[in-house]
Amino acid sequence: MNTAKRNDQWQGKVFSDGWVVPAGGTTPVIEPATGETLGLIGAGSPADIDRAVQSAMVAQPAWSAMPFDQRAEILREAARLLKERAAEINEWNVRECGSTYAKAEWELHATYEQFLMAAAMPMQPDGALYPSVVPGRMNLSRQVPIGVVGVISPWNFPIMLAMRSVAPALAVGNAVVLKPDPQSGLAGGLLMASVFEDSGLPSGVLHVIPGGPQTGDALVRHPDVGMISFTGSTAVGRSIGAVCGEMLKKVALELGGNNALVVLDDADVDAASSSGAWGSFLHQGQICMQTGRHLVHRSIYEEYVDKLATRASQLSVGNPRTGQVHLGPLINEKQRDRIDSIVRETVSAGAKLQAGGTFTGLFYSPTVLSDVKPDTPAFREELFGPVAPITVFDTEDEAVALVNGSPYGLAAAIHSRSMSRALSMASRIKAGMIHINDQTVNNEFHVPFGGMGASGNGGRFGGPANYHEFTQTQWVSLTDKPMIYPF
Repeated sequence: MNTAKRNDQWQGKVFSDGWVVPAGGTTPVIEPATGETLGLIGAGSPADIDRAVQSAMVAQPAWSAMPFDQRAEILREAARLLKERAAEINEWNVRECGSTYAKAEWELHATYEQFLMAAAMPMQPDGALYPSVVPGRMNLSRQVPIGVVGVISPWNFPIMLAMRSVAPALAVGNAVVLKPDPQSGLAGGLLMASVFEDSGLPSGVLHVIPGGPQTGDALVRHPDVGMISFTGSTAVGRSIGAVCGEMLKKVALELGGNNALVVLDDADVDAASSSGAWGSFLHQGQICMQTGRHLVHRSIYEEYVDKLATRASQLSVGNPRTGQVHLGPLINEKQRDRIDSIVRETVSAGAKLQAGGTFTGLFYSPTVLSDVKPDTPAFREELFGPVAPITVFDTEDEAVALVNGSPYGLAAAIHSRSMSRALSMASRIKAGMIHINDQTVNNEFHVPFGGMGASGNGGRFGGPANYHEFTQTQWVSLTDKPMIYPF
């Protein structure tokens, strides 16, 4: 199917047993860079979610029973189609989500790798043999599908963060209902539905229903959804976790972060400032792993501030579709106003504005703040914008205390010329991912990904973690002769 036909395919629709008009109506696809309406996608209602779940329940047993090599072949074909349609998908990622082309290309390739990893999952061992204290008994422990998995994905890396749950969940035999954020419902949802439809995935196994909070709540609370995989804010994640706990359903929560980059006194300051700029300004800082706090030793503090401010001032901001830029637009006015308020309040509290702090429309300039105190908004809050707050420290103990003083625990980075020194510090930091002589925004498809504390409930995505995350463990015991008991 050519691009023009695919564009007609999703207009005003959701994907649920084919392309259908939902009960919830439509929502516009808005280009953040221009404010232009690019089309309409379907907006799911709780009734649409219920129909999707019922269909997924019917389709899942046959999908799970399909020979593993056939399931793997469908996932490999999805990966091939993803690459074949890269130009189209990347274009929508740029226009709908404000991504630069480089970011969109990286995201698509990372998703391609996720698909290939998922395609390899069905052929892996799915259990273990345990000894028994009962003569003649054999104990098998095996991983079985959950049934219907609900995935709720965000707008910032809409393709990768949806597919890192969808692909492995499908690989191990589940059916999936995906609710992408309506701000990225096309790139992060309906275009992926088209890929899977054309890859040969049986009808009913995957449903893609964009929608807002009511739609997501219906998915979370549906009694026939056995698991929720949610990526988003900590506040919403707490609410979802509470509901899933009450309903005794499995939940994976990948939440917010206020990630620290620690620059020790023996660091390569130029390299550290490069990591700091990339970690804070990539994709306008709209990343859960964004470097939100720069903690720098006093002996190199001024040098680091100067180098980071210089890097920030050299970055270009504009429409990524029409020019070569480093930063595109923020996703919406609410996010822009929140970021600007944090900057203004922090400057009023004594911080110094070293670069940026201005905006035109949704284009916010890369901003560097020095002399940021731990009790100010730029230090305490998750930023999710192109802002780099810098705080000074004098001792390693002080640096560790500053890092661990945040309720978040997603990612951290440490710069030092001594690997052993940095590794020793890493053992004292409460974060799910720590990168030495690098920055905080890192992802590898085969490595477990996740945070601690307010950042979520552990390393849930990537490599071996996927096998147990999207299955349940079942014990089966076997005896050749029936057991005879005293009564």
